[in-house]
Amino acid sequence: MFTKNSKWFLLIVLSLIWGSSFILIKRGLVGLNAFQVGSLRILFTSIFLLLIGFKSLAKIPRLQWKYIAMTAFFGTFLPVFLFAYAQTQINSSVSAILNSLTPMNTLIIGISFFGLTFKRGQIIGVLIGLVGSILLVYNGAVNHPDQNYFYAIFIIIASLCYATNVNLIKKYLSDLSPMTISVGNFALMTIPAIIVLSFSGFSEVVFIPKTQNSMIYIAILGVVGTGIANLIFFRIIQISSPVFATSVTYLIPVVAFGWGLLDNEMLTPIQFLGAFIILVGVYMASRK
Repeated sequence: MFTKNSKWFLLIVLSLIWGSSFILIKRGLVGLNAFQVGSLRILFTSIFLLLIGFKSLAKIPRLQWKYIAMTAFFGTFLPVFLFAYAQTQINSSVSAILNSLTPMNTLIIGISFFGLTFKRGQIIGVLIGLVGSILLVYNGAVNHPDQNYFYAIFIIIASLCYATNVNLIKKYLSDLSPMTISVGNFALMTIPAIIVLSFSGFSEVVFIPKTQNSMIYIAILGVVGTGIANLIFFRIIQISSPVFATSVTYLIPVVAFGWGLLDNEMLTPIQFLGAFIILVGVYMASRK
């Protein structure tokens, strides 16, 4: 009973944190470019996690470092840049809705590469979710000509990365603690993030007040939205299942849309319909 209740509590907390991440990315992009946002997010998270959990690195068996590297790449390194780059052109609320495809993609990746079994209803759910995504993106492109909805593809790629990540963790890293996995991930990403930041033109803008203000938002995003959130997410995977863990994306769009309204973002009625269809498809794909 405790595990059942705790997984739902952690899911709600995680949805509040990750649902707020999209508006933080948007605020960060005011004074930073996408590469700076992504690399700073990793570096702020790395500092936080290494300070509180450096000793955890010794608990990672040598043979499991390759899976730590794979989950670092798919679970964080590539997605943080994809999300930041996408949000230079599309609204934060649309990004959150498309991110809700993650449970559906978790099923697809699980079936394709991890031997996950499936039912016909789940495949129907995948197709329904695809229809909703097309409707959301197409209608957004028609009604928001000032935004380039081609960039939505980067959110979909990021959701595929997340889906790969949760399947890898469940299959290969379930015996490691959330802290150990998280610290291992970010220890490996620190140097690559520094390299990206050094070639992003950051040194030319670091002393501009607008840039420094954006860095505050990214620091919050890194410590809370990535560091603490990853610890919670990995714990949910370990006490439940990959599909349950990724069902947090049902709730993320609600939180993100609330922030979007406060920031004068608005979806068209057809986009609302597309978002609803996506969630129906994800629900069907996630059912056992």
